[in-house]
Amino acid sequence: MEINNAKYVISNVDVDKCPQGNAPEYAFIGRSNVGKSSLINMLTRRKALAKTSQIPGKTLLINHFSINDGEWNIVDLPGYGFAARGKKQREEIDRIIRSYILRREQLTCLFVLLDVRHKPQKVDMDFLRWLGENGVPFAIIFTKADKLSKTAVSANVDFYRKELLKEWEELPPVFITSSEKKTGREELLGFIDDTNAAVREQCGETEDSEN
Repeated sequence: MEINNAKYVISNVDVDKCPQGNAPEYAFIGRSNVGKSSLINMLTRRKALAKTSQIPGKTLLINHFSINDGEWNIVDLPGYGFAARGKKQREEIDRIIRSYILRREQLTCLFVLLDVRHKPQKVDMDFLRWLGENGVPFAIIFTKADKLSKTAVSANVDFYRKELLKEWEELPPVFITSSEKKTGREELLGFIDDTNAAVREQCGETEDSEN
């Protein structure tokens, strides 16, 4: 699959004001400064589609982007676990994130971004556990793979897998990426393409059963 066009649609803090329609939606989330905006720009090949910043914690809104004339959507969610935010703002960001994830019917897959340079962090493990408890479909994307050797990347990902298997019977899809090197782009887009096809097939079966 190739992305022919990508455009910004809307930003807000209320899931009820998100765009209507049935297009599959793929949301990106992670701790602040994990590289969400850079990854979205790499996937879409639009250098400034998602706003990047050197200051962690700048994404405070639900940001929607339409892909290929509305065939599917990308959502850039606020980062979680940014300690420098005040308690009130952290609580508000948490409310925005959880409300979107639990109530957005169009959400097809949540991509959870993890910096491959770091060992499992409690805030990430707690968030993944919460997703599992609530039955949210998600995949894990390791970012910044260009910052380590291939051996170190493989070792860190394997360590993460072992930690997750202590609580999970089955692991979610896992992708290794680098926005700088364009690593993982084809794999991610292939996964989205396959998922979109499955959604279309399921919608067709549902329509047939209703007729």
